[in-house]
Amino acid sequence: MTEDHKAVLHRYLTRAREAVLWKLEGLSEHDLRRPLTATGTNLLGVVKHLAGVEAGYFGDCFGRPVADMPGWYPEMMADTLEDNGDMWATAQESRDSIIDLFHRVVVHADALIDDLDLDHVGRVPWWGKDGMDVTLQWLLVHMIAETNRHGGQMDIVRELIDGAAGMRPDAMNLPEGGPGYWENYRNRLQDTADQFKG
Repeated sequence: MTEDHKAVLHRYLTRAREAVLWKLEGLSEHDLRRPLTATGTNLLGVVKHLAGVEAGYFGDCFGRPVADMPGWYPEMMADTLEDNGDMWATAQESRDSIIDLFHRVVVHADALIDDLDLDHVGRVPWWGKDGMDVTLQWLLVHMIAETNRHGGQMDIVRELIDGAAGMRPDAMNLPEGGPGYWENYRNRLQDTADQFKG
């Protein structure tokens, strides 16, 4: 345990990032891109989105932009990108290019987090009409929440694809039960829900 608050926040962000990338492992290009919700949520698109968001918060907001960002990125920050244009990978964007972008942004963000104190002030121009001054601590908490929110979406999408579930490879955070356990569990929940049919 540590009393270093920045280290704690950074560790939580790192764990969330690792979980996001783990959700991509072992899947085909097709499965990574499949929109499995009515709003089009797909695994590779979520990673693309998170790369853009981190590049903004831990790059542009502190006057240290990430080098060699793709063409869609400035439009994302300027709000001129098509709706949800950062939430899916085009046919020209490979899985490797999206994952590489995510890694590059993380390296850049980690260097910035290491360099600055928690009370260092940056500016988020897209928050409100005139933007907003915020500290590194604020943006670390914001990015932890953002990454975990999208990680939860990825949990569900991945489970819909092939049944794979869990928090992290080293900490599944699920009861140890085989397919029979989960089938019985789900059936019990369905039976309970069915008691409330209108």
